[in-house]
Amino acid sequence: MGRPKLSLPFGSELMLPRVVRILSEVVSPIVVVAAHDQVLPDLPSNVYIVRDEQEYLGPLAGIEIGLRALRDRGIEAAYVSSCDVPLLQPIFITEMIRRLDGHELAVPREREFHHPLAAVYRTSLVDRIHSLVVAQRLRPLFLIQQSDSIEVSVDELRGVDPELQSLRNVNRPEDYTAVLQLAGLT
Repeated sequence: MGRPKLSLPFGSELMLPRVVRILSEVVSPIVVVAAHDQVLPDLPSNVYIVRDEQEYLGPLAGIEIGLRALRDRGIEAAYVSSCDVPLLQPIFITEMIRRLDGHELAVPREREFHHPLAAVYRTSLVDRIHSLVVAQRLRPLFLIQQSDSIEVSVDELRGVDPELQSLRNVNRPEDYTAVLQLAGLT
């Protein structure tokens, strides 16, 4: 994108505060995992901010840190999101939480592709994730394969999010333009 996605304007909000606001309609507490020296936009005072212990380990290490912070607060499961999904729907989050049921992990799946940053994880997975990170097995797929995971077909999720807007992330300038247009902001 050429600049931090978390600070991209989205209407009257910035991207990260928007995603935090949407998440807070469904879940609490909220933990934001940031890089060691990353500057964050203003967030509500009840949002916990934790920092990556090592840089460049990817999302699995970030998931570990966030889940650890929640586990330490007595939370049993968490919806994990990236900061670049401004069209995230609260009903999508609720549905993914419902799908977790008795499993360790509930993750959307589209053909062979999983969406680990739109998934629900038990905080009891922290030690398993840590072992994977230490072993440099950094792909979230390794955790999915080693866990009691339920893979939720994205077609099933269309019942609550027909256009799967909750899975539209912003990786390129054209993605950003597209989500702005979908939200009627251009």
